[in-house]
Amino acid sequence: MKNIAILCSGGDVSGMNAALKRFVEYSIAKGLTPFFVDSGFEGLIDNKIEQAGYRDVAGIISRGGTKIHSSRSERFMQKKYREQAIANLRSHGIDALIVLGGDGSFKGVQVLSDESEGLGFAGIPATIDNDIAGTEYSLGVDTALNVIKYAIDSIRDTASSFSRAFVIEAMGRECGYLSLVSALTSGAEMCLIPEIPYDLDHYKKRFKKEIEEGRGYFIAVVSEALKRSEQIVEWFEEDIGVESRLMVLGHIQRGGNPTVRDRLMAFHFVTHAIDGLLEGNRSSVVCYNNGGFDHKKIEEVAFKKYQIKEDLLKLGREFGR
Repeated sequence: MKNIAILCSGGDVSGMNAALKRFVEYSIAKGLTPFFVDSGFEGLIDNKIEQAGYRDVAGIISRGGTKIHSSRSERFMQKKYREQAIANLRSHGIDALIVLGGDGSFKGVQVLSDESEGLGFAGIPATIDNDIAGTEYSLGVDTALNVIKYAIDSIRDTASSFSRAFVIEAMGRECGYLSLVSALTSGAEMCLIPEIPYDLDHYKKRFKKEIEEGRGYFIAVVSEALKRSEQIVEWFEEDIGVESRLMVLGHIQRGGNPTVRDRLMAFHFVTHAIDGLLEGNRSSVVCYNNGGFDHKKIEEVAFKKYQIKEDLLKLGREFGR
């Protein structure tokens, strides 16, 4: 293997630039020539492939997002465009491609792997949703959690000052991980996620009792997957009798200065991806579990449903006690 490329696909996360820095520096250290693919699979189709060097990654480690941009490609669903993408890789003499993204991106990598011969592919989990099967951690999650923590801590000041209930909607797609961990670590009074059934009548009895005992405000964290944030605001006002506000955090959760953990995890993920390709792993995803890294087949990751660990779910059930 002589030439290696990297691209970012799907939603951006903080830590991608740290991964790009490590990719360039470690590739060169291993005697490889690194290439950047701009704008994800769209850029791969359009041959936006350029050799990368130290200058390209200078000063980017502290920046959120991705210097080489990302995209979601409809064209990639068509075989003729995938054939063009493969041809573009070969035209640059590229032997392997690393893809930072989520399960949708990995499904695309699997198709590319099946339709090409002699090319190596490695996936790095990169999504704030932390919803990729086979790995406990995805790049960008820690930074997103810190952004949410800061937002909730700030909102709590206003909630307590005005004796209000604030319903905070967190991202996560169909997974409640971000909402659950944010609620637990921010001292929320309510957490609603798709993985845990809830009973609003039970919450009503408890909250009414707490108000009688002196509680003056409430923080509720609701997963976007439930699509019920506005109804929960109405519920607080009509059933609990507390003035309420909705705060949809939205895309602010994707950005920000990457935390130390995300910078370090980016280095580890990229190192294991490159080492795996050099060792002959031609189609895998680098996963993190129980404090260590391993390689799993793409189909083991992209086509299975992520499950939040039972110890976290057990803590989450206490909200509805």
